[in-house]
Amino acid sequence: MGLAVARFVDGVSGRNFAHMPELTWRYGDHAVLVAMATICLALYRLFKRSGWL
Repeated sequence: MGLAVARFVDGVSGRNFAHMPELTWRYGDHAVLVAMATICLALYRLFKRSGWL
């Protein structure tokens, strides 16, 4: 599930290179990577705690 989130964020941000908000912001790429990692980690912990993993 976590990889699905990463693929979704990557797909949405990677399809329109002319109007990507992270291109104009100095730490945009890092912010997107940190957000993806945080969401994936949160989903992993949630599923692990509920017994699905």
